[in-house]
Amino acid sequence: MSGPGKANDLLAQLPKTGKGLPPVHLWNPDFCGDIDMRIARDGTWFYLGTPIGRKPMVKLFSTIIRRDGDDYFLITPVEKVGITVDDAPFVAVLLEVEGEGESQILRFTTQVDEVIDASAEHPLRVSIDPVTQEPAPYVHVRSNLEALIHRNVFYQLVDLAVTRAIDGQRWLGVWSHGEFFTIGLEP
Repeated sequence: MSGPGKANDLLAQLPKTGKGLPPVHLWNPDFCGDIDMRIARDGTWFYLGTPIGRKPMVKLFSTIIRRDGDDYFLITPVEKVGITVDDAPFVAVLLEVEGEGESQILRFTTQVDEVIDASAEHPLRVSIDPVTQEPAPYVHVRSNLEALIHRNVFYQLVDLAVTRAIDGQRWLGVWSHGEFFTIGLEP
């Protein structure tokens, strides 16, 4: 299941459709094994140990990724192959802020130019490493796929944070589309 042409073979199986993402959630092809493709924590895609330098190819692959349980796959109507994802398949590398206060909108752009507004449908969450106590912030992209929020973007969120009492505790958080997303306890 490996070889230089395997990645191109996968892309050739995609139906030629109009705009929008392919309906990978509807496709249930047979599992064909794993391929040597990895998405690093910084969002770089690797094939056979080498970074994929063609952004249009990475963007196309990013449209056919699916997560089933803890495993990630590239899915076409006729083939399902396993890939390795170090953390999350996307990285939010840019933040635009529109408005302020409770009506504020936080708009994230990923390394593959996908744009997501934080909202009830696309919530933010922060995971804390139990050993280092370092935060790892994420925004929901689609289905059960998330984007790790780049450190510089997280610093922007911290600058936007306001305090709010929730269940008797003081939380720092940010507003987007009328939703309050906690990013940590107030120090």
